[in-house]
Amino acid sequence: MEQAGREQLENKPGKKEKSAVMEILESIAIAVLLAVVIRMFVFQPFYIPSESMVPTLQVGDRIIVSKLTYRFSEPRRGDIMVFRFPLDPSRDFVKRTIGRGGETVEIRNSRLFINGKPVAENYLPGGLRFDDFGPVKVPPDSYFMMGDNRNNSDDSRVWGPMPEENIVGKAVLIYWPLDRIRLL
Repeated sequence: MEQAGREQLENKPGKKEKSAVMEILESIAIAVLLAVVIRMFVFQPFYIPSESMVPTLQVGDRIIVSKLTYRFSEPRRGDIMVFRFPLDPSRDFVKRTIGRGGETVEIRNSRLFINGKPVAENYLPGGLRFDDFGPVKVPPDSYFMMGDNRNNSDDSRVWGPMPEENIVGKAVLIYWPLDRIRLL
C-alpha cells in the first residue's frame, strides 16, 4: 500500500518530465546568454589587421581584451589598449598607452619623454628610428596612444589624444596563432 501511494505521488498528472530535446534547447539558450553577457561586459576577442603594433602584435594575431580592468583601475603607461577610433567610433584601434591627461609628451632623437623626463620603452625593437614630435600636453580625461611600429602607425601623433570614454578595454592575451599564445 505504501509503495502504491509513492508511485501515485510521483506520477501526478500535473507534473510533466522535460523531454531530452527541451533540456538540450534550454542548455543551449543558457550557454548563448552567458556568452553574450561575457562578451558584452567581461572579455571580447579582437583581430589585429595592421602592422602598427609590430613586433608586439603581428598581423593576423587574435587577442582577448578585458573590459573590466579599467572599471577598477586607471590605464597605466605601457598598457596595450583597444579603443574606439576618435575620428570614426565605428572602428576599433589597438595601441599602447603612452601619456595620460595632464602629461606632456615629446619625442626627441627617437626617444620618448614625458614631462621632460626620458621613458624606457623596453617593448620597442632596438635601433628603431622615428621622427621628433611635440611637445604636446594631453588634455584631462584623455590618453596619448602610439603603436609600437612607430614608423608605420596611425596614432595620436596624427589624430590627437584619445578620449577616456572611447576605451573598450585592456589587451591581456594573444590566443591565436597557437605558437604565439601569451599574456600581454
